[in-house]
Amino acid sequence: MKPSIAKHPEQNVIRVTENLGVIRDLLAQAARDAGRDADPVRLLAVSKKQPVSAILAAAGAGQLDFGENFVQEGIDKMAAIGRRDLVWHFIGHLQTNKTRAVASHFDWVHTVDRLKVAARLSEQRPPERTDLNICLQVNIDNEAGKSGIAGSEVLALAQRVAELPRIRLRGLMCLPMIRQGFTAQREPFAKLRELFDDLQRHGLPVDTLSMGMSDDFRAAVFEGSTIVRIGTALFGVRQ
Repeated sequence: MKPSIAKHPEQNVIRVTENLGVIRDLLAQAARDAGRDADPVRLLAVSKKQPVSAILAAAGAGQLDFGENFVQEGIDKMAAIGRRDLVWHFIGHLQTNKTRAVASHFDWVHTVDRLKVAARLSEQRPPERTDLNICLQVNIDNEAGKSGIAGSEVLALAQRVAELPRIRLRGLMCLPMIRQGFTAQREPFAKLRELFDDLQRHGLPVDTLSMGMSDDFRAAVFEGSTIVRIGTALFGVRQ
């Protein structure tokens, strides 16, 4: 699923709309092949380093969920676009000195891996806004230097986060190592799903598995993904 990149901005807008249609069809087909209803599989358009015009093109074609890795870039885009119906997800590494800005502007955070960060988001979420949706990032392959908690730590952290006010624990997220082949790609997603199922068995009302990107979304959908994060295949090469 590799997009062809147009040479002119107006062609890029058309291409984004075309790519969006293709991606939606592929996600729906993956869900059907997995024996799932396609509706719970949500496309998160990763819009980091993409122009506002591309985001507006996708939004004009019905895409509502957008993911940003950099706090100020995301806030600037929200201000420039001004559409209140869009849903903004923070999907980058979150430093503690950025929690107030994220809590004030974003609707979702996919990368919480410390109680301290969750507590700050809880304290700093404006009371006039709805609860901030939270996913815990799991370092599913135990990679050195990668963000995320170990699988053995998930339940304890989830139980603490679920008690905090003004945020809502929704589920888990992972960024596994690159693997070749459908069967190999399914392995880390199956591990995350098992951790998710364990949270439900312990009474936590989680409903979200944020996993899968352009090259492995099909494997993620087969393992129960509810949010698939796709950027380049939708928007093309980042500027």
